[in-house]
Amino acid sequence: MGSSSCGPGAHLVHLWPSHFAFSGHHPWDLGPHSGPALLVSLASEVQDLHLAQRKEMASGFSKGPSLGLLPDVPSLTETLSYSYCYVGIMTGPFFRYRTYLDWLEQPFPGAVPSLRPLLRRAWPAPLFGLLFLLSSHLFPLEAVREDAFYARPLPARLFYMIPVFFAFRMRFYVAWIAAECGCIAAGFGAYPVAAKARAGGGPTLQCPPPSSPEEAAALEYDYETIRNIDCYGTDFCVRVREGMRYWNMTVQWWLAQYVYKSAPTRSYVLRSAWTMLLSAYWHGLHPGYYLSFLTIPLCLAAEGQLESALRGRLGPGGQKAWDWVHWFLKMRAYDYMCMGFVLLSLGQTLRYWASIYFCIHVLALVALGLGVALGRGSPSRRKSPATSLAPEKLREE
Repeated sequence: MGSSSCGPGAHLVHLWPSHFAFSGHHPWDLGPHSGPALLVSLASEVQDLHLAQRKEMASGFSKGPSLGLLPDVPSLTETLSYSYCYVGIMTGPFFRYRTYLDWLEQPFPGAVPSLRPLLRRAWPAPLFGLLFLLSSHLFPLEAVREDAFYARPLPARLFYMIPVFFAFRMRFYVAWIAAECGCIAAGFGAYPVAAKARAGGGPTLQCPPPSSPEEAAALEYDYETIRNIDCYGTDFCVRVREGMRYWNMTVQWWLAQYVYKSAPTRSYVLRSAWTMLLSAYWHGLHPGYYLSFLTIPLCLAAEGQLESALRGRLGPGGQKAWDWVHWFLKMRAYDYMCMGFVLLSLGQTLRYWASIYFCIHVLALVALGLGVALGRGSPSRRKSPATSLAPEKLREE
């Protein structure tokens, strides 16, 4: 499918204006670099191939091609080509070698739709870009670094983190949508809908390749494999843990597959803390990353404990009101954590958090303590379905 790499979107990801830089970052600094992630994933895929070959040798018969399994160990040239594939080299999304190979070996690339899916994916980006420019102009991050900011009333200081995180989200939405559009224009990551592909991991169901151009054209395709952001889900999901699923989705799959599952503990919260610690290190050495990422496990523990202890006791109306309050607090928690991510330094992050009395940390600790107390007093102490499924949800990313 090499011819498809010259599609109209081949250079979409390079059209990033310099004024989209934010908080002192380079405009391309949109997260951890993809090179190491690709090679870790490739090593795992090669290991899976070797394990499958050993099982075949032990059993004495071949089971045929398995879902997602590589046909052969890639050569050095093939590994370098995968590592430096232009589609994801700047902003992602992350993709497995199997996805890359399926793109190259697509039997009928001309039958894979790209223009309509690209337009359907790209249409919100200009709006998000305008919202970013407006919000970052009205509420510049640099104001938080000035002494005069801390003379403002407490409500003003509390409010300021909301537009800062809003601008942060809008910037990433535009960048990741543009990156996805680059993939879509090249036909990269397209699979039949019947394969039920998921972000990062690719197909979850075996789908035989079409035998003719007509059969290929009759199939319905999607680009879920390279989908990196669910803007609606990010903004309107109820829980902190759900927000993690919809943000940087392909990398979340990588973290769940190669970090979360290998964590040296079985506890969901401690596994999440291990994953967030390595994610912070992957982003860089700025203390703000660690302060922000390591606040997430506390929020996960608090919301899980309180929800399992209290939400199930409420009626339908009470649960609906609970979800609205939960959503509001989830957004404020991410606002709060975003300040560490953009201020970066230990002193500036702690100065801002102290100016609002570490409100999210305090609230999370109170919620955690209340949830533990109520849980102990409950005769059944049964977890709600949403809480009991939390580890499985993270694994599915």
